[in-house]
Amino acid sequence: MGAIAGEAGLEQGSGRGAGMNFADADKIAAAILYEGYMLYPYRETSTKNVQRWNFGTLYPRQYAEAQRPAEKFSMVTECLLKTNGNVRLDVRARFLHLVRRRGTASRNWDEGIERSCDLKDLRLDELVSCPLQHKFSFNEFDTFLNQHADAVPAPKAILGQLIVEPQMIRDGLYKLSIQVLNNTPMAAERPRDEAILQAFVSAHALLGISEGEFISLLDTPDEFREAAAGCTNIGAFPVLVGQPGQSSMMLCSPIILYDYPQIAPESAGDFFDSTEMDEMLALRVLTLTDEEKQEMRAGDGRARKILERTEALPQDFLAKVHGAIRGMRPVLESESEELPLNGNWDPLAEKPAVESVRVAGAELRTGDRVRLWPRKRADIMDMALEGKVALIEAIEQDFEDNIQLAVVVDDDPGREFGMLRQPGHRFFFAPEEVEPYTREENV
Repeated sequence: MGAIAGEAGLEQGSGRGAGMNFADADKIAAAILYEGYMLYPYRETSTKNVQRWNFGTLYPRQYAEAQRPAEKFSMVTECLLKTNGNVRLDVRARFLHLVRRRGTASRNWDEGIERSCDLKDLRLDELVSCPLQHKFSFNEFDTFLNQHADAVPAPKAILGQLIVEPQMIRDGLYKLSIQVLNNTPMAAERPRDEAILQAFVSAHALLGISEGEFISLLDTPDEFREAAAGCTNIGAFPVLVGQPGQSSMMLCSPIILYDYPQIAPESAGDFFDSTEMDEMLALRVLTLTDEEKQEMRAGDGRARKILERTEALPQDFLAKVHGAIRGMRPVLESESEELPLNGNWDPLAEKPAVESVRVAGAELRTGDRVRLWPRKRADIMDMALEGKVALIEAIEQDFEDNIQLAVVVDDDPGREFGMLRQPGHRFFFAPEEVEPYTREENV
């Protein structure tokens, strides 16, 4: 996953107190925020950049519920935490707010500004008896308009709600429920390209606690498995973040992640497309034409920085990102003894030919005849071949040591093609799907 991308910082936050420092999770959270924000070749005229590809988009509720199929207007995530009840909780909901401005090539461009709603120093014991329903809005855009005079129209107001509701499961164990809702008023019949301007794009949440610890829902200890099964997550899933072993922060992500996700240390910066490799995208940017590079420079400021950073990369950058091996460890002597052929296994080497296979007390070899009794009945051919007599053309063994009998059906008009190993006239069956055939059966 690429490195942090945003420059605007966290805007319009609300809350009280100093709160937790989310610095250890900022980079991975920023990568989530800008995943799919714009895609290679990073130009406003590129077809794939006409519509946003971000995960975790929450549309205004009235609009979302009227669509067929319905769109999401809320994110629900639940996790477990251990504490004595005196814990302090911080919650940060983040998303992108898109603003439409005139593009450089007679096409409008939806530029994202970061929005954040922060709730700090919440007392868990107080929330159990009185869940928090915090409403927030963003409608003061003077700073943005001063910097973006070409915005058309002005950014639209958005309204949301952040609900924090803990529930005590047993002494010292709590289930924490977080909901983010888009309550922006919007008529159901509005077009999608207008609805996206009042949507929460790449919505996710960061959770932090003091004097307690979150419990992984991916690697849950046995004593908490039953409680973990009762957690509901819709549109996001909580994973532990920060330094490995740390249990004071959770990232509720709309993208499937593992616990303790990290930014690759070799990454020089965000390319906004985490399904691609930094090496490939850097090479592609460097091969853009002068006209395409000029469009990148004149467009979104984040695209311009990608170009500037890529053109200034040191010569050894591509060597550093050309495949990194992590997590290697010495092989113990006891483990090496278990390796096939003393560790010199060659998957492409031919296995010794299987001369015979024993079925129902009889030794079957190539050239023997069998009657077919398919068990899987996976397709019409299994039913058509049931009870047929066939010749064993070969006995084959795969890399997992499974035996398959390659057979040619006696009454197949094209059986000569089967003997030539042509597809459609040669079939494979497991030994338990055949029985030995003798001519005495016809007597």
